[in-house]
Amino acid sequence: MIVNQSDNFVIKAPTEFSFKENMRYIGRSPNECMFEIQDNKIIRLIPALDETLLVEISENSDGNLLIRFLEKTYPISKKVREEVNLYIRDWFDLDTDLKPFYEMAKNDLLLQKSIVEFYGLRNIGIPDLFEAIAWGILGQQINLTYAYTLKRRLVETFGSQVEWKGHQYWIFPEAKDIAKLTVEDLAPLKMTVKKCEYLIGVAKLIAEGSLSKSLIMGTRDFKEAEKMLVNIRGIGPWTANYVLMRCLRFPNAFPIADVGLHNAIKHVTGAKEKPTKEEIMKLAAPWKGWESYATFYLWRLLY
Repeated sequence: MIVNQSDNFVIKAPTEFSFKENMRYIGRSPNECMFEIQDNKIIRLIPALDETLLVEISENSDGNLLIRFLEKTYPISKKVREEVNLYIRDWFDLDTDLKPFYEMAKNDLLLQKSIVEFYGLRNIGIPDLFEAIAWGILGQQINLTYAYTLKRRLVETFGSQVEWKGHQYWIFPEAKDIAKLTVEDLAPLKMTVKKCEYLIGVAKLIAEGSLSKSLIMGTRDFKEAEKMLVNIRGIGPWTANYVLMRCLRFPNAFPIADVGLHNAIKHVTGAKEKPTKEEIMKLAAPWKGWESYATFYLWRLLY
């Protein structure tokens, strides 16, 4: 639901939504380059059709999201405004009903603690497919801190930006721009040659139209969607499931081999050893249809 207020608008948040918890999550890295948090408000650039809009997202007295357009980036049409609305709803996953998840999780030994501690947290998404895949590739086999450093280098070298009140706000590089690059062009970013090749390869697929959100969602089947992604060079099961979780919103996406998931389960259970795949499958049996959110909440215990 969107409520207009002159040049601003309000997005009604579901009951199971906590602006505070979501702010805590997205603000966990001081090296985040896609948005800025100031005075409990989020400021970020949002691409909408052919426009780029600088918006401020805050919480109003009713617990809903107040969206304010900054500087000279007011939308020129209702259609563009609606695109901004859809982007924010997707980013915060506002259209997912979490009641069934919380009902299941309150009786789950692994999830009980996290849903109390982080109640109202949403699976914060990455609406753009190329950004989601790129983030997955950048994060392969390195720690989270360095992954953020690589993302910042990529964004500030090849992305576009708007300056407002002395701050620069960035849009993630478009696939069509990265598709034109060579490995040598990406070398100054200090990532591996393989990752450079993977990024350019994925960018070319998206730029030429042979890979898109609509094509993947058109499969209407999780296993087919996963297969489509895994068949792309540089995308293994972990990256595929990460993208299916954070961008394509498949509720049963499950990066079962994820080290963070293993550590979270070990932390909750107090086990000395990380769980085996068979043990995880057994523990996750009650999560059917909610594997994505269960994983996200367990990750939150660590990060």
